[in-house]
Amino acid sequence: MTEKLFYQDSHQAEFEATVISCEPAKWQGRSLFAVELERTAFFPEGGGQYADTGVLGGVRVVDVQEDGEHILHYLEEPLEAGVCVTGRIDWEERFMKMQQHSGEHIVSGLVHSHFGYNNVGFHLGNEDCTMDFDGELTKDQIIEIEREANGAVWKNLEIMTLYPSKEELAGMEYRSKIEIEGQVRIIVVPGYDVCACCAPHVSRTGEIGVIKLTHVQRYKGGVRVTMLCGVRALEDYETKQKQAGEISALLCAKENELAEPVRRLKDEVGSLKYELAQKEKKLIAAKAGMIPEDGRPVCIFSEDIEGESMRMLMNLVLDGGHSICAVFHGNSRDGYRYVIGSRTMDMRPLVKEFNAAFDGRGGGKPEMVQGTAGGTEEEMRAWILEKAGEVQ
Repeated sequence: MTEKLFYQDSHQAEFEATVISCEPAKWQGRSLFAVELERTAFFPEGGGQYADTGVLGGVRVVDVQEDGEHILHYLEEPLEAGVCVTGRIDWEERFMKMQQHSGEHIVSGLVHSHFGYNNVGFHLGNEDCTMDFDGELTKDQIIEIEREANGAVWKNLEIMTLYPSKEELAGMEYRSKIEIEGQVRIIVVPGYDVCACCAPHVSRTGEIGVIKLTHVQRYKGGVRVTMLCGVRALEDYETKQKQAGEISALLCAKENELAEPVRRLKDEVGSLKYELAQKEKKLIAAKAGMIPEDGRPVCIFSEDIEGESMRMLMNLVLDGGHSICAVFHGNSRDGYRYVIGSRTMDMRPLVKEFNAAFDGRGGGKPEMVQGTAGGTEEEMRAWILEKAGEVQ
């Protein structure tokens, strides 16, 4: 049984221990070494929180996992059994995780006491922390919870750890997502939460710094709430403040009054897009009108007409009585996108041969095919007009 120093002092970043064993191991596709110590301050993955990393005996610790009563440290190089080594956890990372996890307890406790919802999922990831609740929360309710949660932080309450007996546990009201066998570890944030938990936490709520609920979305009949605490919340604020400053300079507006100028800009862009689309339609109609209505196959190459406009031009040409119309956008260096259509013939056999001849990809329906191809304008035009004449 490995002695768990992280339960005795969650702020212990360095320790000494004897190596009990070291064995080669495959872990997540990597060839590593599984090291067991007599005691450790490295927290193994569990309770929705990923494992500590750091250095053990000068060797990098990439993961830590619990195996029954034993804790295995996965290292990039071996350590000799029986030697005493020094372990150093990545403290900034550990402290950041404790901030997130302690903040989650406060938020989940408030959601449970206010609305009766249970936390049915918790994940502390590399970028943020998510909590899944089995009931829906409005944005106003999220704001209310966030304010109260930060109130708990400002009170700088002591976070307590209890190991109640079975009799004491039977008389306690506490949150727990799973059935727990053996000794139950209870984390108490006075006045806010009582919850079974296996992870290390900060000593006082003030260490959390700040709790920010950044996003809420519907999820499996309830909601998923994204949260940032402490250093992560500060980094998020720094990023958003920088972006707001850049937008403010571009729009000549105050940083805390950006919504209205952005809304006006969006409306202007929408209006300009509409005007451009109308002019594009007129341009396409004019281009189609310049083609003689002689019923012959038509092949058009352009670097300006693309996307939906290619299909629009093709249809206008076909409306003029032409048997086949092929529209190409691009150039011989980068390749072409094509749209080929007919009102009287099945284009699928033709495009199959075309793709084979010009290393193309694409397909479609009998009346229209589209895709990409490579070649010169002269080669593809000659091929289309020749084949179109054959299938008429």
